[in-house]
Amino acid sequence: MKTKLVAAFLFIGSVALGQQKAEDKQLISTLEKASKQELLDKWYPLAVDKEDGGFYSDITYDFKLGENQDKMIVTQARHVWVNSVAAMRYSRERTYLNYATHGFEFLRDKMWDKKNGGFYTLVTKKGERIPRENEEKTAYGNAFAIYGLSAYYDASGNEEALDLAKKTFRWLEEHSHDSIYKGYYQSLALDGTPIERTADFPSTSEAGYKDQNSSIHLLEAMTELYHVWPDTLVKTRLEELFLLIRDTIVNEDHYMNLFFTKDWKPVTFNTTSRENIKKHYYLDHVSFGHDVETAYLLLEASEALGRTDTEETLKIGKDMVDHSLKTGWDKKLSGFYDGGYYFKGTDSLEIVNDDKNWWSQAEGLNTMLLMQNYFPDDKLDYRSYFDKLWKYVQTYFMDAEHGGWYEWGIDKRPETKTALKGQIWKATYHNYRALINCIDQLEGVKNRE
Repeated sequence: MKTKLVAAFLFIGSVALGQQKAEDKQLISTLEKASKQELLDKWYPLAVDKEDGGFYSDITYDFKLGENQDKMIVTQARHVWVNSVAAMRYSRERTYLNYATHGFEFLRDKMWDKKNGGFYTLVTKKGERIPRENEEKTAYGNAFAIYGLSAYYDASGNEEALDLAKKTFRWLEEHSHDSIYKGYYQSLALDGTPIERTADFPSTSEAGYKDQNSSIHLLEAMTELYHVWPDTLVKTRLEELFLLIRDTIVNEDHYMNLFFTKDWKPVTFNTTSRENIKKHYYLDHVSFGHDVETAYLLLEASEALGRTDTEETLKIGKDMVDHSLKTGWDKKLSGFYDGGYYFKGTDSLEIVNDDKNWWSQAEGLNTMLLMQNYFPDDKLDYRSYFDKLWKYVQTYFMDAEHGGWYEWGIDKRPETKTALKGQIWKATYHNYRALINCIDQLEGVKNRE
């Protein structure tokens, strides 16, 4: 009898496994279509500015060129990264490498400051610098330049691109890196001098603070750079960022503080009124999307560094993900809310911004599968969250008529249906990366060969 029961369980298990594999095969096909036909094919070559170089910024809801075509280093570098990765993924299609080369040339010729070094934050369509008060350059923008240039070198073997990535790293080392308290200053003057925060600054201004967002993307950039240039100092800075984020920026309540003084004291307004806290939302809230994304970025950096404390990093990443699912997840329709807050005197988090942006959902897809792979038997059942999130994204973010993703979930903000599909803060980076990472995970392919 026992033998028959075991055989029955094995049969049922094999059938379930077969069904799961069949479902995953179909899912992979759907994700491939979503990443290639509904993202890459919609954006390129439309976004390629053949007249002035680089990539167009404003793309309308129905994929036409918009009115404002100023160009930001973050977006331009992300386009280079996406096309470089696509060139490696679809090696038979030369077009993506051509687009990446086109973007690299704009970074090199128009966005790099030939006098002071470093990349300008914002230029006109033709590539002329647009002056910016308090923040002429940023660590964040230069991090994405390193990210895009490193991926382009990986795809093309263009030594000039690698040299520019190295040059950018060294420029940040000289101007932005803090040798005393560690990490990097985000806000920089034209000559690279860090902006000192004074009492004259508006209380809502980000300038002069250190922050988690530039830190996690510097981590991401250094990981990419270290892959193509295993330099000792790059490894040192990558490890420094890794430990700073994991052990300081992530707090004991399993989420990241957003802004900090130069000695890494969190900027918070939790002792003030609700009205004042609301006024300073962008400086002080729980950002579920960043927490979920950072769980992935920490593991990626840990692997690149060859660290042996993976379990500790996994626990911290898992705790952040679990906290986001328990406090920032829409239990009715699914998806991650934009932000929450722990008001003084309460133990529970309150959702203070229930909008849902595209990048948080994209990063959530990638991280849910990542957690499922590491913790297949966890009671939270990360795969079920992935399935719910993917259904939510298909229903409320992916435009079945025109292609691409809306900026905001139309369950909360239906007006986004006719808003820009692309602008200086939105292109193809978050969702394309997430989708191909999901495909690789389902196929059992490592992100790095």
